[in-house]
Amino acid sequence: MHAMLKQEAEDGQTTLADPNFRADVLNGLSLNPRAIPARWFYDRRGSELFEAITELPEYYPTRTETALLERISPELGALAAPDAAVVEFGSGSSTKTPILLRAIQPAAYVPIDISGDFLRQSARALSADFPGLPVYPVEADFLRPVPLPTEVASLPKLGFFPGSTIGNMQAFHAVDLLRAMRAWLGEGARLLIGMDRVKSPDVLVPAYDDAQGVTAAFNLNLLERINRELDGTIPVDAFRHRAIWNADAARIEMHLEAQRDLAFTVDGRAFHMTAGESIHTENSHKYGPNGARMLLRAGGWTPIREWTDPEEWFTLILCEAQTLRRAP
Repeated sequence: MHAMLKQEAEDGQTTLADPNFRADVLNGLSLNPRAIPARWFYDRRGSELFEAITELPEYYPTRTETALLERISPELGALAAPDAAVVEFGSGSSTKTPILLRAIQPAAYVPIDISGDFLRQSARALSADFPGLPVYPVEADFLRPVPLPTEVASLPKLGFFPGSTIGNMQAFHAVDLLRAMRAWLGEGARLLIGMDRVKSPDVLVPAYDDAQGVTAAFNLNLLERINRELDGTIPVDAFRHRAIWNADAARIEMHLEAQRDLAFTVDGRAFHMTAGESIHTENSHKYGPNGARMLLRAGGWTPIREWTDPEEWFTLILCEAQTLRRAP
């Protein structure tokens, strides 16, 4: 079998590599400047490293959003539709999910994640904690069409998109995703979304370049994945992790910067990089209150409630897919 089509799974069995991963990597390495979509961070190792990042002292978003969810959970219980199905986009380890599930007591839970092993492990753990709750895990890239399980088709939907994941996308992609979520969840559905706010670079940069080097390992793991799954020969130790604040675009950028001139192959294709050249691997856009609301409205969602922490570092917004008006 061609090298690009196989990878070794953790149990030693050969499995098919994702053809979309191959296409994105080969295309991204051919761009100027080079860039690979951040969604490919999340193989099993990448997912584990991200969970470690969320526990770092510098990484404020997770603990800030978690505390905010705990604080507003009584209000959420009153605002959610009875017998709703919670559909979580990019569920990861579902660490914040129990707060929401306890608050609203839904009829079903649908976690969607691109990392299948991690998804199934998290779904099993959550099922054990909520034994009466039907859980329907969906392994999928939610940047592409996602068919929801037929078991929840007739239920009202509450989308859950925490972690400011929407910030990883440029605005036009974010709007496209929000519109797709609206179509999947249906008119009248609600969406609870987390969005990180603009703040001092003295807070932002360390959150993406921690002293222990966990975020660096997370970024460099993308190269390890390329080597493993796409028969790559990238010299990983010749790259370093960089996190920078781009004030003009209101975002943190993560890069993998070459420390010397390099030549390597991926799936048999040759690539060359010069010292100082980088591969752009992630954006994390930060939003002010007005920008957040405008983005959501552009995506077809009407904000109906909004909460923020005492320092105004992070916001949770509850939106509704209301009937679209064609005139002012």
